[in-house]
Amino acid sequence: MQEILQYLFSGITNGAIYAVIAVGFSMLYSSTELINFAHGEFVMLGALSMVTLAAGFGWPLVPAFVLTVAAVGMAGLLFERLAIRPVRQPDHIVLIIITVGASIFLRGLGMLIWGKDAYSMQPFSDHPPIDVAGAKLLAQSIWILVIVMALTAGLHLFYRRTLTGKAMSACAVSKKAAWIVGIPTKWMVLLAFALATAMGAVAGAIIAPVTMSSYDMGTVLGLKGFCAAMLGGLGSLWGAILGGFLLGILEALGVGFVSSGLKDATAFVLLLLVLYVRPQGIIGSAEVKRF
Repeated sequence: MQEILQYLFSGITNGAIYAVIAVGFSMLYSSTELINFAHGEFVMLGALSMVTLAAGFGWPLVPAFVLTVAAVGMAGLLFERLAIRPVRQPDHIVLIIITVGASIFLRGLGMLIWGKDAYSMQPFSDHPPIDVAGAKLLAQSIWILVIVMALTAGLHLFYRRTLTGKAMSACAVSKKAAWIVGIPTKWMVLLAFALATAMGAVAGAIIAPVTMSSYDMGTVLGLKGFCAAMLGGLGSLWGAILGGFLLGILEALGVGFVSSGLKDATAFVLLLLVLYVRPQGIIGSAEVKRF
């Protein structure tokens, strides 16, 4: 029982991070139908920026966190304006290739700025681990869960209670119809990029104290976040949350009871199963298109 609890704590912590990354994928896809394969690199930028500000420059935790999220969100705005919007024929394949190219560019930029070394930082608080039936729950894990729950509640209220959130939801249903009723669809797309990359920055900032941060960390994290989004239902906020936690827990149990070599394979095995059995994900609904 102690071992199972320990694996569950580890899985829930990792799952919360995967969930935030998956939310970024889903937010962007629901507004633009674009899958940003450079999203993992924005997670990397968030992690390394947080380490630089908090550990390198000695900034207080809250200002470092806020500036990290804001800076990476601005990078998302630049990415949309400079790489996505100028495309004359925005076919899905063309846009996906652009995001893959942006991923390679950002990874190289990260290597030039921070080098090939891995960096770490202190947890958000120095409280001792909490003992639960013999298993240890780290203080940073509690921080991660609290931040993810607050972020999820904030996004839910944003989409349900604000005009901007409702406008983004309308764009997700039909850009043409939203444009006809006066919604500035281009601004909504720009906002979607900023919010999605900001979610990546949040994931990177909260994961920085529990793992080593390096220029190449974003590739695997981005792929796992994409798998979590597909598992729960791409385009669904609650599907992304569910998929992230489910992936994290299954990954931790697979590592604990089968083999540590399954840590990275679990996500891709689940992705293949979901695509084969239920392509729309656990919560997502099958889309019907009329021609």
